[in-house]
Amino acid sequence: MVRYTRIPSSSLRVTGTDRLDFLMGQMTGHLKNAPTPGRVPALFLNVKGQIEQVAQVYRRDSDLYVHLPEDEAAMLAARFKKYIIFDQVEIEDTSETLVTFHLWGDNPEQEIPGWKAEGPDTQHIQWEEGFTVLVSRIRRSQNVGLDIHLLRSKILDFYEFIKLEEAAWEELHMERILAGIPDAYTDGFMGYLPQECGMEFAVSYQKGCYIGQEIMARVEARGNTRHHLVRLRGEDIPSFTDITLDGKTVGKTGISLGDTCLAVLRKDIDWGTPVTIEEASAAPEALPTLSLV
Repeated sequence: MVRYTRIPSSSLRVTGTDRLDFLMGQMTGHLKNAPTPGRVPALFLNVKGQIEQVAQVYRRDSDLYVHLPEDEAAMLAARFKKYIIFDQVEIEDTSETLVTFHLWGDNPEQEIPGWKAEGPDTQHIQWEEGFTVLVSRIRRSQNVGLDIHLLRSKILDFYEFIKLEEAAWEELHMERILAGIPDAYTDGFMGYLPQECGMEFAVSYQKGCYIGQEIMARVEARGNTRHHLVRLRGEDIPSFTDITLDGKTVGKTGISLGDTCLAVLRKDIDWGTPVTIEEASAAPEALPTLSLV
């Protein structure tokens, strides 16, 4: 069954002749390697290599579209403006203009009118005159789904084209956690290194300088982060809570489903070793290997 979920979002539109070089100097993903249109997962780090913000960046003919979690656009725009000196770059907050839905389940591509199954992963589709949507393959659950970006004014038209059942945002999170897919923002793992919380897929080691790049290069060379992303199994596991072992803090939980959650945990703790989260006990296990790019 295929369903859709409205994604709590904010967004920025970046224009100007220097937009590509400017954003390449800010984000971890290799935007210049993306097709047009194309999508690149991105992190924005501090000088210590810790995650400050997460985004999906779309390269298009006339602009760059930065899709962010809800209420995050203003903060990222302020960061961008701090680094714009002589760059020909303009930043527009489009959070009130655009809206995003995610189609997920079994083969959601067949539900999109005009989608070319053998085409690129990101496509502009015109459903009718004056109504164009930006659609991109992305994994937010066990199966690869589709993010659909459109004008907020076209929401009613969207419902006419996509006659599917709506699923709550919380249901999609449940599927994400069961599939072992990290979400640093929603799981509360901001402030960690990407390699510690399962977000290394958003880091390119082949691109030039960006904020935090020196730390990423050092991690790549040494591979010595102290933490990694795991799944915890137990009962009544609390969300966003310190994990302890022998009285010492060894990690932190993300959103919990009660008996399952993703967590950042010290690498020296063996699989199956009981750990404590407040009054709960749980055991870590390895995550399945999924392509998240």
